[in-house]
Amino acid sequence: MAAAWTLADMPSQLGRVALVTGANRGLGWHIADALAGAGAHVVMACRDANRAEAAASAIRSRHPAARLEILPLDLASLASVRQCAERFGEQHPRLDLLIHNGAAILVPKGQTLDGFETHLGVNHFAPFVLTGLLLDHLQTAPSARVVNTASLAHRLTPGLDLSDPNFEHRPYKDMDAYGASKIAALLFTLELDRRLQRAGSKIVAATAHPGYSNTNPETGGFWLRLATRLFAQKPGIGALPALYAATAAEVRGNDYFGPGGFKELGGSPKRVGMRDEAKDPQLAAQLWDLSERMTGIRYLNL
Repeated sequence: MAAAWTLADMPSQLGRVALVTGANRGLGWHIADALAGAGAHVVMACRDANRAEAAASAIRSRHPAARLEILPLDLASLASVRQCAERFGEQHPRLDLLIHNGAAILVPKGQTLDGFETHLGVNHFAPFVLTGLLLDHLQTAPSARVVNTASLAHRLTPGLDLSDPNFEHRPYKDMDAYGASKIAALLFTLELDRRLQRAGSKIVAATAHPGYSNTNPETGGFWLRLATRLFAQKPGIGALPALYAATAAEVRGNDYFGPGGFKELGGSPKRVGMRDEAKDPQLAAQLWDLSERMTGIRYLNL
């Protein structure tokens, strides 16, 4: 890996189709902008159509030849996830890059429309379903990748409790729930990669985290918001690990990338480690089984 990988090192994405969730702001916008600038046809899957249109206009102002498309997607609704996948399939025979960027971050206790705790529902169950529904389109591409988004917060939670995934029987803390959902993202990638390899698929599943990036300046209490404003890196830098995972030639299945600077808070992408729980194949298999039961989605041929 290069010592300081930048957008200038990203290979051409001409002819590739990329779907980026939550592409209207923050990391998602920068990911969509970079991919469009490199020649990809970028599908911006967003909840708010007006904001998505404004975001697409901003990208076109930077890249007049950008090929952009907007699809409605509410990650808090599996019906919306299914509709998004169906609409994508009507327009595109294949998908080269699926980047799960959209997320719920440190929200109060609540539920998705399907009754899941909000963090786990938005950050894991929705990506699990969208990936499964688009798997055939990924298989059609010659070298497809699925990139999931993790977080340093996966180290700041007691763990992922599959006996009580919706916090029905224990006290709710937003950081515990958020961090647990990011353990789920890592476990999902681990199990997806294992199943893809077993099936002989060429799809690469990897994970990335943005470090401490100023993408949600309104999140948290006063001191967290102040620290974010003063110390967090710019979103464009925070997007680099995901872009590296999506495009760099040396990426392999189940790789995990984050910033290479102090404590992974900022800097150029590098391979990083994760807590032991996030590497547990038995827990990953249990999460997969739970996800199938909770969502009704099964990955055929995996």
